[in-house]
Amino acid sequence: MKTSFLTLTAALAALLLAASCGEKTCTRPGETLPILAWHSIPADQLTEERFQELADAGFNINFSHLWSLNDALKSLELGQKTGVKILFTCGDLYGKTDSIVSLVKDHPALWGYFLRDEPWCKDFPDLAAWARRIEAVDKTHPLYLNLFPIGIDYPTIGAKDYRDYVRRFIDEVSLPMVSFDHYPVRLDGLRQDWYENLEIIREESARSGLPFWAFAMCVPHWHYPEPTETHLRIEVYTDLAYGASGLQYFTYWTPSPDTEGFNYRGGPITYDGQRTPMYDRVKTLNAELQARAGVFVGSEVVQVGVVGDVPPGATPLEGLPEGVVSLDTHGSRALVSLLKKGKDTFLMVVSGSIEEPMTLDIAFRKKACEVDREGRYVPVGKHPASFAVEAGDVRIFRIR
Repeated sequence: MKTSFLTLTAALAALLLAASCGEKTCTRPGETLPILAWHSIPADQLTEERFQELADAGFNINFSHLWSLNDALKSLELGQKTGVKILFTCGDLYGKTDSIVSLVKDHPALWGYFLRDEPWCKDFPDLAAWARRIEAVDKTHPLYLNLFPIGIDYPTIGAKDYRDYVRRFIDEVSLPMVSFDHYPVRLDGLRQDWYENLEIIREESARSGLPFWAFAMCVPHWHYPEPTETHLRIEVYTDLAYGASGLQYFTYWTPSPDTEGFNYRGGPITYDGQRTPMYDRVKTLNAELQARAGVFVGSEVVQVGVVGDVPPGATPLEGLPEGVVSLDTHGSRALVSLLKKGKDTFLMVVSGSIEEPMTLDIAFRKKACEVDREGRYVPVGKHPASFAVEAGDVRIFRIR
């Protein structure tokens, strides 16, 4: 009788705790995280089967480097058939801006227009003029341009430093979003300036009221190793913890292995069109990201900082996040981010290591829920709890 009573009491407590989580999952219908495939399906592979393969891997925006207008129009048609939006470009977009934009601006698969990659400061006036020509015809779809990462040769590109480069781009070119590429995992380990890069992008984007997008690396080349699940996780979840509103993968389709000095190999789809293990790795992660999209879509980062070993240029966590009584990573580096979304508050704790797991001890002021990989709410309670966090992984909680 005593055993039955204890069992019943435990079951009742579990039900009450589960009820405190409210909804069963964090993501509501229509909440979708933009995920872009950079350097995607080439012109000679533009088929419905290839676009469906892309969609099946969890990509909802396609960016192929297409020169022919006919190929670019074909990509729009295939995107519409498979539910994939198109970041549009073609060889005549610059020279025949008015006619090309007029031709495609009402297409249901159009996501936006690609201007160029990694511009120098001297390019800003011409890019601004081009952007205004496009906006004169189409004010609905975003204009996209991708910036250099931190650590480039600033005198060569015409900037005083990285913040000056980003700020001048925002102020002079005036696009509706900021995108930058930084691939922190190298053969010699994790780049220490990655956090500083994200902080500058976040601060300058917030100053201008613009969203920013960031990257993950999924094609080994040059001094970048073959990305593991750990590498991909630390990149996408750190991007999101800093407030990225869209994610991009470089590259979906493997560039030519003959590209001088880069030795491209083993992307999700090989240069000759074969799937690799990277395809399944990315597909699995994208499904997880969409299951948790409700945490990120429409959220605002209100506090972010590093605990443990703080890299140069990063901000240490200043005080415990709202609703947290204690947080201890036992000296391991972790990025802690507090996100607000309506009445909900989410806490992200992202491992800062690609080699070592960490133990997270945390206690909440009130009962909380963890958001698991399927986006489900799992009761935690307010008492101190200990969580094992694999290298590069994340723990996400909803705090009431």
